Amino acid sequence: MRVDLFDFDLPPERIALRPARPRDAARMLVVGPQGPFEDAGVRDLPRLLRRGDVLVFNDTRVIPAQLEGRRGDAKVGVTLHKRVDLRRWLAFVRNAKRLREGDRIDFAAGVSAGAETRHPDGSWTIAFVGDEPVEVLLERAGTMPLPPYIAGKRGTDEADRADYQTMFAARDGAVAAPTAALHFTPELIAALDAAGVARETLTLHVGAGTFLPVKAEDTADHAMHSEWGRIEPDVAARLNAARAQGARIVAVGTTSLRLLESAADEDGTIRPFAGDTAIFITPGYRFKAVDGLMTNFHLPRSTLFMLVSALMGRERMQAAYAHAIAREYRFYSYGDSSLLLP
Repeated sequence: MRVDLFDFDLPPERIALRPARPRDAARMLVVGPQGPFEDAGVRDLPRLLRRGDVLVFNDTRVIPAQLEGRRGDAKVGVTLHKRVDLRRWLAFVRNAKRLREGDRIDFAAGVSAGAETRHPDGSWTIAFVGDEPVEVLLERAGTMPLPPYIAGKRGTDEADRADYQTMFAARDGAVAAPTAALHFTPELIAALDAAGVARETLTLHVGAGTFLPVKAEDTADHAMHSEWGRIEPDVAARLNAARAQGARIVAVGTTSLRLLESAADEDGTIRPFAGDTAIFITPGYRFKAVDGLMTNFHLPRSTLFMLVSALMGRERMQAAYAHAIAREYRFYSYGDSSLLLP
């Protein structure tokens, strides 16, 4: 499909630079298959879901994966996006033309890495020097990897260390937050419990490539970066049992949705999963594992806007986004939410 079919104009002032406070005070646009849209709030979620429905959260934890360093006299910016092994990561590199294989990059606080291999897509494999765990090195030298549409307008600060982490964060490895879950608070979870809404967790270590606009002119020419995920056997069993009893599986975030769909058989059975996925969902895809999606508002021409268009229909989502812009919803990672129920 032509990528320009997924374009839209977004006024810059609609991009949220800070999250709502408290988190569950964000607005939420409810989109059904037809009819008017409902302007609601995240706190309305217990009312909007049914008893027995299951919300599926991503428990990945964002690491300080943004690094600024030097290769000799040249400044080099590094954003990690996928672990290779204990000491090596795939990374996007700013000012990469100044980098050669075998070069050493010196970051802050005595942290260094070697530039091992440049890949055809422009990314690099870098290997951290020493024997300290890489997570310890990143805590010392790295910053939270805010998306460029936020980082380009303000610096990362101490508040982002908490703001850009969900309450479910438990497993280190993401370099971008599963932002739909940023809206949840203990108070909202208690209200959902009281309403009989169940919840499960899976792990998908979100990579920086997930949120990049598609540069190809046709979706067939776009290659997704792979990400590592896990669904435990007991989680898969409970999800299948809930669905067999008529409950809806509602993914909290596109990361949860993509892993569920990666793990599902053609008949909709969700299997345990551990490994990489590079699933790319565009209109025409037949959803097997999910019955709804809670998600923030996404970039024009992005794989994530293509995903929500596949779930609800492209024209329906173009209309929903036009409504959200007109009603001054806040967009992107720190912005408002939507509940999509096909």
